[in-house]
Amino acid sequence: MSLHYSVLASGSTGNALYIESEQTRLLVDAGLTGKAMLALFDQIHRSPDQIDGLFVTHEHSDHIKGVGIMARKYNIPLYANEKTWAAMEAKIGKIDPALKFLWEVGEVKQFGDIEVESFNVSHDAADPMFFQFAHEGKRLAHITDTGYVSDRMKGVIRGADAYIFEANHDIGMLQMGHYPWSVKRRILGDYGHVSNEDAAIAMSEVLDDRTKRIHMAHLSKDNNMKELARMSVSQTLASRDVDLSKIQLLDTDPVIPTPLLKL
Repeated sequence: MSLHYSVLASGSTGNALYIESEQTRLLVDAGLTGKAMLALFDQIHRSPDQIDGLFVTHEHSDHIKGVGIMARKYNIPLYANEKTWAAMEAKIGKIDPALKFLWEVGEVKQFGDIEVESFNVSHDAADPMFFQFAHEGKRLAHITDTGYVSDRMKGVIRGADAYIFEANHDIGMLQMGHYPWSVKRRILGDYGHVSNEDAAIAMSEVLDDRTKRIHMAHLSKDNNMKELARMSVSQTLASRDVDLSKIQLLDTDPVIPTPLLKL
């Protein structure tokens, strides 16, 4: 069986990613309520009680809102690095020590037939990290919640078959919007979120011939639109000589999961 995945939810109101193979079922983040998470699983005809591990990227509420209830209700092992555990422990409620696991940045772990590598991103959290999944020669790279994409990050994710890649905001919309300047400065800074254009520039530097799919993720509900993100990313990629005839640019949604897609 190939690797399959669904971006269950993506955006400032909640984030979750589901990955499965023949042997293994994994979840990255649970940033919605337990009830909302269950509804998302129902939409892809899967059950949370089959999950082998829940990986936490960082402690912001749009990534951990449902982590505690999911772990307790479905007996799911939780994985996070030491600083993230310290930052989120009081927010997610009591967790059985048998379900608590440390996973430090840069470690590669094996979960059944899926190999998972963690890597740092640049965000205003305790120690944020994201993941790359490998199975039978195919790779899925997941990178959101970063103020910029460093050469080190690019080195980890270069040449993946599919990407879930942050395209958080349109700079013009953000600058002209209603957010206080302090919030705008945070979003635009090195520990904030990448814009549509900056995301596309980074994409152009990691894609190769095997890349077939890019999901534009973590769009701001106030400072971006799906159509605008798709247009900005495609125009920037084309200007950098990326052949878009061979790559799908796909939307994600805060409440509607993508279909289960084969890698």
